Amino acid sequence: MSQALPRRRKASLPRPLNTRTENPETLGQDCGMGGGNDRLESLARRPIAFIFSYVRRHLLAHAVVIGAVMLAVGFSVSSQYALKHLVDTLMAHRIGAVWWAFGLLAGVIAADNLTWRLAGWVASYVFVAVTGDVRRDLFAHLTGHAPAFFAERQPGTLAGRITTTANAIFTVENLFSWNVMPPCLAVILAIGFLASVDPVMALVISVIAAGLAGLLIRLARGGAPLHHAYAAAAAAVDGELVDVINNISLVRAFGAFARERARFARRIAGEMKARGESLRYLERLRLLHAATTALLTAGLLAWGILLWQRGQASAGDMVLVSTLGFIILHGTRDLAVALVDMVQHVARLSEALSTLLLPHELRDAADARGLAAPRGLVEFRDVAFAYPGGNPVLKDFNLRIEPGTRLGLVGRSGSGKTTVLMLLQRFRDIDGGEILIDGQNIADLTQDSLHKAISVVPQDVLMFHRSVLENIRYGQPDASDAAVVAAAEAARCHEFIIQLPEGYDTMVGDRGVKLSGGQRQRIAIARAFLRNAPVLLLDEATSALDSESEQAVQAALNHLMLGRTVIAVAHRLATLKDFDRIVVMQTGRIVQDGSPLALEQTPGLYREMRRRQALHLVEEAA
Repeated sequence: MSQALPRRRKASLPRPLNTRTENPETLGQDCGMGGGNDRLESLARRPIAFIFSYVRRHLLAHAVVIGAVMLAVGFSVSSQYALKHLVDTLMAHRIGAVWWAFGLLAGVIAADNLTWRLAGWVASYVFVAVTGDVRRDLFAHLTGHAPAFFAERQPGTLAGRITTTANAIFTVENLFSWNVMPPCLAVILAIGFLASVDPVMALVISVIAAGLAGLLIRLARGGAPLHHAYAAAAAAVDGELVDVINNISLVRAFGAFARERARFARRIAGEMKARGESLRYLERLRLLHAATTALLTAGLLAWGILLWQRGQASAGDMVLVSTLGFIILHGTRDLAVALVDMVQHVARLSEALSTLLLPHELRDAADARGLAAPRGLVEFRDVAFAYPGGNPVLKDFNLRIEPGTRLGLVGRSGSGKTTVLMLLQRFRDIDGGEILIDGQNIADLTQDSLHKAISVVPQDVLMFHRSVLENIRYGQPDASDAAVVAAAEAARCHEFIIQLPEGYDTMVGDRGVKLSGGQRQRIAIARAFLRNAPVLLLDEATSALDSESEQAVQAALNHLMLGRTVIAVAHRLATLKDFDRIVVMQTGRIVQDGSPLALEQTPGLYREMRRRQALHLVEEAA
């Protein structure tokens, strides 16, 4: 089994994890599998606090950006005073001082430009780093949810909201750094310089500017419902798009292209309407500010001319009043526009966070411990369970399975068989009783250690759009190439894998679409071999296969089951004929329990099911 991995090109091995946020153990502990990330959940309704929690991670870099922007704004506004000084020097014909005044102006302008570039250079690193942190943390939190969470939501919508959140934070950081903070500082400094010409003018313009900015901010907040509606509509479009793409074969099979295009067009129309209403509200605010600014600018210039006519202002003062007036009035405009834009992006951020940062349904206990060296003893003690809003599925359910036992779970649809497997994996918490492995309550164990003790071969095999190698290795990420080959050989899939176009490097397609059902099943078995867990769950593992594929898969399963505790849900009772024990369920209760031979000889549900299946096979053969 030490042979090299057969393939036509070098396999892409998993990249070593080299950062804290990429470490799967850390992700589990911080965001869900270790009990949920309370820090993130507490920020679900506080988008600004959520942003600051990531700013603090890169505090020094953000401080450099903010400091550089403050210096740049200071130099920018000071250049207007330097220009006034140069004009006054020229008007006074002070020839010896002209070049000093020129040097001062040139130096301030150069410093202005260089500090902006410093801020932009550092921001290109730190703002991008924040988006990476956000996406990693949200992904980790999202994957900590129970399977029921994903069953009730569109995957495309969830994925889109992670991207939306990261993009919204990136935009808000940029808006604050380049469009909100600079005009704020510029207005304050400009008013200070303006006071050197006429304190009354500075006071009046500051009151007007503050009132105008306050009015626009208040009106901007009034548009928040429109922005939230647009965010929800955009997320719905993303979810609809992914849902259709994932089921494109179904759409084609039913000739439903026109129907789906019409449905998607309605979604798009709803999103366009919501977006248009949001944008037009913003434009009304901008129009209000533009008209007000035009009037105030004209008034400020007229005031300056009157001062000059009275001899209370020099030519340089007129230049300073004009430029500072434009800075103040345009600054309030830019600030208002930027704040309005920020409101829209914060609304999208808030909507996304309220969806993604829901508390985890399943949490590890604060003192949860790992399951050490499990042997495979499984027990259900007085277990009660009902799905939310439904009738009880299990009530006073008791079952003990000794290590190494092969047990089949059979019964009519709805009897609770698959629920038993689901609860053993702790996909949902039970309402009463205990489920134990090796005498340890699974509610007291870390979910990671519980899952490492269990391998699953389902009817509908789940596969990533990755290579065959990566899909098998998913059972044991640090497995060697030789171990992967050994698992594939044990699962009887090595032969067909090396016949694939690129061998073990062949991409299997979305959900393994490039492989047949039998091939996917055997790769799932290889994955289970590689995992080497003491408990093996088989959920209708061969029911969807043709006879030839079923024989190959069954042979691989027989090899896989050796020495393991096996719980198999099966519709075809013939696949359980060599099992040690059969448990027959009806309406959530065990009605028969014994060896296959003993149950066949005993009147009851099992013998009736066997008889019906035998008659069905005879009819098919005829």
